[in-house]
Amino acid sequence: MLKKLRNIQWNRVLYFTLFFIGVIVVVVIMTIVGKRDEQQVCKDIKIVIEGTEAFIDQADISKLIEQNYGSFAGKKVNGIPFQKVEKTLRKLPYVSDASIHADMNGTIRINISQREAVMRVINKNGKEFYVDPNGLKIPTTLKYIPHIMVATGNIAEGYNEALDTISTPLVKDLVKVVEFIKNDELWSNQVVQIYVNGDKDIELVPRIGTQQLIVGSADSLEQKFELLKTFYTQIMPKVGINAYGVVNVKYGGQIICEKRGNWSFSDDQTKKVANNTL
Repeated sequence: MLKKLRNIQWNRVLYFTLFFIGVIVVVVIMTIVGKRDEQQVCKDIKIVIEGTEAFIDQADISKLIEQNYGSFAGKKVNGIPFQKVEKTLRKLPYVSDASIHADMNGTIRINISQREAVMRVINKNGKEFYVDPNGLKIPTTLKYIPHIMVATGNIAEGYNEALDTISTPLVKDLVKVVEFIKNDELWSNQVVQIYVNGDKDIELVPRIGTQQLIVGSADSLEQKFELLKTFYTQIMPKVGINAYGVVNVKYGGQIICEKRGNWSFSDDQTKKVANNTL
């Protein structure tokens, strides 16, 4: 008998005993937590809106939830349809993502990620909308007007007041040009607006000077803007700010400048400009 007892692997017996005790403890805890969750009610709501814009605020979110689901205050937490609320919030054109959860104290936390507008478009029919970095259209609102670049002119892209994606190559090019300008300190200070002319070429409206700055499309932007920099730093100081009415870099490899009709250069100015490669 003693010999048989010695052959028993007591370590294994101890391991399985502790394992079953652990399982029992977990089941008991889950049962207690489950009962607590069933009885837990919403005591408070915290709404956090992330992003640099201010299209929506906490009052807008609270109003939307009450209109669709009623007040959460005093409701049992396990009776609130979290997933449906998230889907409702994500349908807002100003919201890129939304999540909702409850903590152990009965506080419901709603996190909203807000879309960022990079450009405002006024199409040829006068319809306005914003565009975000991902190419999604956002409706305009009088509640908040972001300080961003405006694109006008011969733009056919339409908008039906829904969250929609860009459908024309032209507006996609406009976004690329705006992003390039935004990331360059010199041009973000110098360019105040974008215009699309009758040939659907993209033009820049400068803060200083009245020239038509034609870049055409979004191809070879670094090269084109380097040519424009050459115009401003080497050519314009020699002939004056309003000597040329059109500065065209759409072809990427050259600057084509058109003199204003009533403007004439002195012989000295002509020699100075001739020394630059146009």
